[in-house]
Amino acid sequence: MNRKVEICGVNTSKLPVLSNEEKNTLLKKIKEGDTEAREEFIKGNLRLVLSVVQRFTNRGENPDDLFQIGCIGLIKSIDNFDLNQNVQFSTYAVPMIIGELRRYLRDNNSIRVSRSIKDLAYKVLTIKEKYLKEHQKEIELKEIAKLLNIEVDDVVMCLDAIQTPMSLQEPIYGDGTESIYLMDQVKDKKNNEECWTENITMCEALKKLNDKEKNIMHKRFFEGRTQMEVADEIGISQAQVSRIEKNAIEHIKRMYK
Repeated sequence: MNRKVEICGVNTSKLPVLSNEEKNTLLKKIKEGDTEAREEFIKGNLRLVLSVVQRFTNRGENPDDLFQIGCIGLIKSIDNFDLNQNVQFSTYAVPMIIGELRRYLRDNNSIRVSRSIKDLAYKVLTIKEKYLKEHQKEIELKEIAKLLNIEVDDVVMCLDAIQTPMSLQEPIYGDGTESIYLMDQVKDKKNNEECWTENITMCEALKKLNDKEKNIMHKRFFEGRTQMEVADEIGISQAQVSRIEKNAIEHIKRMYK
């Protein structure tokens, strides 16, 4: 049973599927200038666009926007596809659609990155995609650096620069009842002396907690340990640390209401 999923006002469960023979016939007509065949071919490959777009759904972007960008990649694939090459259209189109989506995400990154770094990152991604397509495995960073005549650190830097930023509230684990967030994995290295008044209040609040809660809260908020580090030290799971910490915080909140 098909599930109805609408994107850009299109019911994806009703998108047509073309056979290879139908695709080849339509492509020949397209190369001859048949606009109706072109439109039919685009509609018949929207499922392909959707399958690629689903790889990028965790980037915080609007799915409709990603779908439209993917369609641009599909159209570019149609315009540049060579019927004389012994390759299926989907094999040629997928890297083109991915490239279009990556360019969009790179250019719309909320953190401003210089054009030179963006261009370098694009060259690196192009090499990675081409190598993966030809060898079915990832190329090593040192090989990319050698091909571009740059340092490996420069390759790493430009790839890091175009990564989509993550929220500290991003859930990284969940057991069905509660989640562990990215902020729970981040150490607090700030100077605690700058917030001594808050520490005094916290010390008074800790006196009201049981020994286990007190130990965990001290390690987390006074020593700046991550939940994983605390879990390893006291011999329980990170999920248990998270649960005890949250209960302790709720207890403190109730005391100061």
